[in-house]
Amino acid sequence: MKDRIQELKHGKETTEEEDEVTVGMDKGFMDEFFEQVEEIRGFIESLAEKVEEVKRKHSAILASPNPDEKTKADLEDLMADIKKLANKIRSKLKSIQQTIEQEEGQNRSSADLRIRKTQHSTLSRKFVEVMSEYNTTQSDYRERCKGRIQRQLEITGRNTTNEELESMLESDNPAIFTSGIIMDNITQQAMNEIETRHNEIIKLENSIRELHDMFMDMAMLVESQGGLVDNIERGVVEAQEYVEGAKERIPKCKRS
Repeated sequence: MKDRIQELKHGKETTEEEDEVTVGMDKGFMDEFFEQVEEIRGFIESLAEKVEEVKRKHSAILASPNPDEKTKADLEDLMADIKKLANKIRSKLKSIQQTIEQEEGQNRSSADLRIRKTQHSTLSRKFVEVMSEYNTTQSDYRERCKGRIQRQLEITGRNTTNEELESMLESDNPAIFTSGIIMDNITQQAMNEIETRHNEIIKLENSIRELHDMFMDMAMLVESQGGLVDNIERGVVEAQEYVEGAKERIPKCKRS
């Protein structure tokens, strides 16, 4: 009988030790996860700042018929930075998504998993919001550049429909804009501006094409999460509760 009691006591101690180890492992995993969340959030904030800087560069370039080369080079660098950072964010979000799907495939369900799904959804939505703003910024800039070209053509007496202008913009040859125009009717400044705006549109379209697949990929991901989180704030509260609860669980296990 005493041996049986000892076995039960030993079994209880072993279970408590295992629980303590499990809680410790879970806490370590979630701490690492939240560090990753903060890193991604920081990347998204940096991305949003770069998008705002792109808007300022667009305004500066449009304000001058012949913008300086440094401003145009700065804009190209910003666009390259945005592409690189956006790809990094997408890669990290995809990695989290894959881990979540693996656990769901194993029919695991826990508060930790719900928190991770909520945080991932929140970050994904914010990322898509920023990239949507960038896409809108690029599209608006294209329209404004196109408008400048159309105005310069009208000054020379060449009126074009929107369809005709779009067809001309598809050409890589800027001379297409001045064909048929009496050269006495167009100044060198006007020709330079047409060429500048056309080059800007070509760069823009290349940038939009490069980001299109990534943007659609993330937009579809967010759309598929439509019913995942009814209230994003609830996820934030759960995350805060997890951190506070984890701090209390380990000391309790050690006292058992």
